[in-house]
Amino acid sequence: MAQIRDVLPDMNPWWKEEFRVEFKERELHKEIQKYLPLRQIIAFTGLRRVGKTTLMLKIIEEEIKKGFNSKNILFFSFDEFKNIEIDEVIKAYEDILEKDVRKERHLILFDEIQKLDNWENKVKRIYDTFKNIKIIISGSESLFIKNKSRAILAGRIFEFKVEILTFKEFLNFKNFNYKPINLYKKELIKLFDEFILTLGFPELVDIKEKEIIRKYVKESILEKVIYNDIPKLFKIKDVSILESLYNIFLEEPGQIVEISKLAKELNVSRQSLSNYLKYLEDSFLIRKLYNYSKNKRKIERKLKKYYPTVISPESLFKDDILSKSKVFEWLIVNQLKAEFFWRDPYKNEVDVVKDNIPIEIKYGKIDTRGVEMFMKKFKVNKGYIISLDKEGKNKIEVIPAFKFLLENS
Repeated sequence: MAQIRDVLPDMNPWWKEEFRVEFKERELHKEIQKYLPLRQIIAFTGLRRVGKTTLMLKIIEEEIKKGFNSKNILFFSFDEFKNIEIDEVIKAYEDILEKDVRKERHLILFDEIQKLDNWENKVKRIYDTFKNIKIIISGSESLFIKNKSRAILAGRIFEFKVEILTFKEFLNFKNFNYKPINLYKKELIKLFDEFILTLGFPELVDIKEKEIIRKYVKESILEKVIYNDIPKLFKIKDVSILESLYNIFLEEPGQIVEISKLAKELNVSRQSLSNYLKYLEDSFLIRKLYNYSKNKRKIERKLKKYYPTVISPESLFKDDILSKSKVFEWLIVNQLKAEFFWRDPYKNEVDVVKDNIPIEIKYGKIDTRGVEMFMKKFKVNKGYIISLDKEGKNKIEVIPAFKFLLENS
C-alpha cells in the first residue's frame, strides 16, 4: 500500500496543479467523443508506443476543462505494478485524497490492464457495483485474446484499436497543410520518405538517425513484446521459436505461409506453429491477410499471407531496389489495414483487396496483369496501382502512394 501511495501523486499530477498534455490530433480521438458520455467501459488496444496512454491523458485534460473535478479522476498504470490489485489502488486513492468513490462522479483509467490477472472480472465488479464511475482501460495486447473476457464484459465495453500513425496524421504532427495536394507534390513525396522512417510511431517523428530508430524498435517494442509480454501472457518458456518466426517475417514481409512446411522447418508441431502465429497476431506484431474469395468457407481454407507491423529498421536504410520495394509494400499494406490479398492457381496476384477493389503496390515498373485478371474474374470495373510517384487514369488508376493515402483515408 505504501508503494502505491508513493506513485499515485506522480501518476496523477492534476490533483495538485493545472494539467496540460502534449497532443497532436489523432483520427481515433474524434471518433470516440460520442462514446465518452455513455456508461460503457472504453478499451484501447494496440501495439506498444502507438499512443494509447497519451490518448487517455488527453481525455483527462479535456474532462477537466469541461468542469470535471480533477480530484475525482484516477489514473494508474499496471505496466510495472502487475502484482497490485485494483482494490488496493482505489483504497490508496481514497486515503490520499480523503475520498469515497461511492459518492460523486468519478473517472478511473487503468493503463496496461492486461498485466493484472483476472482483470476482466475485477473491472466488471467495479462497473456493476459503482454506477457513478466511468472506466477507461488500455492494453498492449488484444484484451479479448481469451474468449471468456469477451463473454464476461459483453454489453459493458466498447473496444477501439489505436493504430500506428496514418500519413495524414503524420502531416498533422509536422503541421503541414497538404491541400491542394497537386500543388504540394514535391513536398509530399519528400515527407512521405520521412514518414517511412517513423514506422508509424509518434515518438519517431523527426527522428532520422538509423541507430536511434533501431534501438527504439528493439528495446521499446520488440524485446518487450516478444521476451516479456507474450511469454508471461501465454506461459511460454522457450521464446526462441517465437523470435525465429518473427524474424522470418521481418526478413521477408508478405510471405505466403504453408503451416505444415514452416512447422517442419522450425521443428515444431503444426498446432504449436499455429499457436505462435496467433500470439504474434494478438500482440499486434503481425498482420494476417486472407486470400480473397466470395466464398467465406474457401477464405479460411486458403493460404494466408503475413506482414510484420514493424519492419526491420535495417531495411529502411538499404538503397537497393528490392529492399525499397519490400519496405514500400509493407508500409502500404499496413496503412490500408489490409485484410485480403488475391492469388489464383496460375499465380496471378493482387497485393490488397479492399472493399472488393483490387490494389497492386508497385515501387518500380508498373504491371497491370494481376489487377486486370482480378477485375475480369470478379467482374469489377475499378482497380488501382499504387506507385511511388507515377500517375495516370484509366480503367486501372495509377496513383502515387502519398496521394492515395490522403484521398482514401
